[in-house]
Amino acid sequence: MELKGKIWSRARLSRDARFDGRFFIAVRTSRVYCRPICPAPTCREKNVRYFATAAAAAEAGFRPCLRCRPECAPGTAAWQGTSNSVSRALRLISESGLETGGVEKLAEKLGLGSRHLRRLFLRHLGATPLAVEQTRRLHFAKKLIDETRLPMSEIALAAGYGSVRRFNATLRKTYHRTPREIRALARSASDHADHEYNFRLPFRAPLDWRGMLVFLLPRATPGVEVVDESCYRRTIHMHGHNGTCEVSLHPDGKALNVRINFSEPRWLFAIVERMRFMFDLDADWRDIAGALKNDPLLRPLLLKAPGLRPPGCWNGFELAVRAILGQQVTVKGATTLTGRLVEKFGKPLSSRSKGNAAGSDHAGLTHGFPVLSHIFPTPEVIADANIASIGLPQARAESIRALARAVSKKEITFSSATDGDQFRRQLCELPGIGPWTAEYVAMRGLRDPDAFPSSDLGLLHAAGLKSPKQLEERSEKWRPWRAYAAIYLWSSLGNSSAKPARQVSLKRAGRSSQSDQRKLRTTI
Repeated sequence: MELKGKIWSRARLSRDARFDGRFFIAVRTSRVYCRPICPAPTCREKNVRYFATAAAAAEAGFRPCLRCRPECAPGTAAWQGTSNSVSRALRLISESGLETGGVEKLAEKLGLGSRHLRRLFLRHLGATPLAVEQTRRLHFAKKLIDETRLPMSEIALAAGYGSVRRFNATLRKTYHRTPREIRALARSASDHADHEYNFRLPFRAPLDWRGMLVFLLPRATPGVEVVDESCYRRTIHMHGHNGTCEVSLHPDGKALNVRINFSEPRWLFAIVERMRFMFDLDADWRDIAGALKNDPLLRPLLLKAPGLRPPGCWNGFELAVRAILGQQVTVKGATTLTGRLVEKFGKPLSSRSKGNAAGSDHAGLTHGFPVLSHIFPTPEVIADANIASIGLPQARAESIRALARAVSKKEITFSSATDGDQFRRQLCELPGIGPWTAEYVAMRGLRDPDAFPSSDLGLLHAAGLKSPKQLEERSEKWRPWRAYAAIYLWSSLGNSSAKPARQVSLKRAGRSSQSDQRKLRTTI
């Protein structure tokens, strides 16, 4: 801890941007905590305390700086190096907060006692689960005040406060100002249409945004997703409400711009967090590159395209269905089949959402451009649908229906807090799904950084190896970042990734799934 304190001290004095979000500086005299890049005059070391998380600083009685805005620090995987239980708990808090059941319910989902979970949080993060949740809520409320024109009553609801009175009291106690006084100090938020919100989501550079779009472009689901050279767009559905979102790189290259069109502001935080999850904005590239660069196979790829990250997904069920549809066909063929599925069984986007989305030429939805027109069909719709009618073999159609039934019954969930090994086993128990599909879905659906479909022929070809066993052995040195190694190997294939990349026989690889033994798969 002493060594870490010395490093943080040097980073504070130099205002090193590489440490932004990695730790926070609290000033004893002003009782304010800041980011390492805060432009305020440098304090004496004796007046400074260091905290690994903003929640720990808040728990110690410090309030966020209005100048450097800690809520805008790049996302950081604060749980890296902590226990697996803390990691999963933080992801659950990020997804749904503690609104239902509190810390006790959270601990129950993790198979722990609530007291033990609190001890783990204090040991690894310096704050309790409740303090982490309260800081998360406060930071998002501050972000909404600064970056939107939402009424304060709606901000209170969106940030998870039970009442406007509680919201006002919390902000007054924390910032010594009312919410309206805070808004008066903020930079003017840009004007936008009703139910349209713009957010700037910082990340720790580098991020190969173009590389992510190149991967997503041939896999974009017609009617649901639109991808071009600079922007990703899609329809979204959450808690009975439909909308659209658009993601592009900010001109300064340090953040993503996210434009959300959604009728219910109370779900804005969940949408923003899912966007961070989808584009892996909490990754720390320095740690990942440090683990992979020693391999001579990966080192030139890392130097050529620094910051490439495996794209996640908006909805895990949607991705899993797309993966099954991609069996035995090319990437283009899988995209065509997915488009047919959406057109026949998906829900048309509401006229208001479609109108708002198409109202902007920048949205790329008019004048012959691809259109955002449908919401991807839900598991309940797919469970008993005649999927074969879109041109699928009956066996593959039954695989999709079996998946939909399992998800509908909550036997399989795509929560990022799901145990990865258990998730893989559950998927492989379904007909027509083997280890390759399970690894691919874990990589993009759960954002498992160590997921690795070693039987993929594209990966074998890029690595210059002949068998999945050889690739598994080679990949041991890439742990726990094998998913990042996979995206680099796929990217090294160039345009060939869109061609059929058949999976090596799992029988030859010593696997047991009869389904995968007789099937060939694309690099989906």
